[in-house]
Amino acid sequence: MAAQIDAVILAGGMARRMGGNDKGLVELRDQPMIKHAIDRIQPQVKEILINANRNQNRYSEFGFKVFSDQDSGYLGPLAGMITAMSETDADYLLVVPCDCPLLPTDLVARMLAKLTAEDAELAVASDGEREQPVVMLLKPSLRASMKAFLDAGERKIDFWYAKHHYVVAEFADQPNAFVNVNTPEQKQLLGDAIANEENH
Repeated sequence: MAAQIDAVILAGGMARRMGGNDKGLVELRDQPMIKHAIDRIQPQVKEILINANRNQNRYSEFGFKVFSDQDSGYLGPLAGMITAMSETDADYLLVVPCDCPLLPTDLVARMLAKLTAEDAELAVASDGEREQPVVMLLKPSLRASMKAFLDAGERKIDFWYAKHHYVVAEFADQPNAFVNVNTPEQKQLLGDAIANEENH
């Protein structure tokens, strides 16, 4: 039987570098940023969850379950992941940020293949040069470990997964897959890159 995989799109951050605008709702080529992520991920998973700490009514318009961090105070991506793991009964949870509009369309297949081949607890994506800690495929049973890590005052995701049996799934063939948008300037550059991709 095929493994059931759900996804959570993290849209809970403060987006300070975006002038405080809610990044997932910032428009990129006439679509909210999160819509690009949804379009890439939806065919690959059973259910999508959205983690948002503000503008929840706007996010709910996309038709998916929206929830805020159980731990209040904008504690970073880990807080959203911990809450998501308690919201799913899937075998695996895919974690992606709301500001990566070019996510691979084979993200789940490749991460799952790597994870199962090595019987790992989680897989982390890499663009071929750097690991992308907020793009992970993990077992929801890791929730207690992540919660203990956050409760101890830790925030860095890569420090957490280093404690576990993890594998790195390489996407060096798609170097722009994890390009994310933190500033209006990056948004403009990425919009141009998408336009170029469509025109070739």
